[in-house]
Amino acid sequence: MFIVPAIDLLGGRCVRLHQGDYGQVEAYDTDPVETALTFVRSGAKRIHLVDLDAARSGKGTNRETIGRICAAVDVVVEVGGGIRTDRDVEELLVLGVERLVVGTLLVKDPSVFAGWVKRYGQKFVAGIDARNGEVKVSGWEEGSKLQDSVLAQRCRDLGAVSIIYTNIERDGTLAGPDVERTVAVAEAAQMPVILSGGVSSLDDIRQLAQRAHPLLAGVITGKALYKGRLDLAQAVTLYQKPWGGLW
Repeated sequence: MFIVPAIDLLGGRCVRLHQGDYGQVEAYDTDPVETALTFVRSGAKRIHLVDLDAARSGKGTNRETIGRICAAVDVVVEVGGGIRTDRDVEELLVLGVERLVVGTLLVKDPSVFAGWVKRYGQKFVAGIDARNGEVKVSGWEEGSKLQDSVLAQRCRDLGAVSIIYTNIERDGTLAGPDVERTVAVAEAAQMPVILSGGVSSLDDIRQLAQRAHPLLAGVITGKALYKGRLDLAQAVTLYQKPWGGLW
């Protein structure tokens, strides 16, 4: 299981939202590039970036910051949020992003997602974000009437390399991860899934590692790191290892 620290970007700043609510923003007085370097020094092999401005409006207002992070670190950088056009894909790949997390377009126009895989290769991760099992899109502000397990079943055929699954009700709450729902999504998809949302402590990481489900590839953590409730270096030392030889 690999441990992936998250940096959510809003207006060029590191922030966290509570349950994906743009009205409940907590900003941190840290430089995003220095934050990424700190994560790498702690042993992270992969960093998860979310462009919250792009996710909400479809405009890549944090591209400059994303580019500086990619230039500064020598680990896998994945980016989600507002990836909806060929131009978005090409700009992010030029910046050095290695994994592109796609959610809204995966629901609204899956044929485009499949076309991207054919054109650009195995670089696309399916972002499935759900509340009470219903997939949410457009910065989690729109419903889809689509169940998370149903979308998960489609991801392999569309060419996704993996899934990042977020239970929105847990995200930014430090209430503990939704392991059971994540495992259900992984089993529906029969492909590797990275859990996101709710991680609060080293004990949560330990429980995930002990679960040792063959399709639970990794875990994303954000707020617990910023709040000092989780020591990334300790978590990496104790529990991190590549999944299937990959980060």
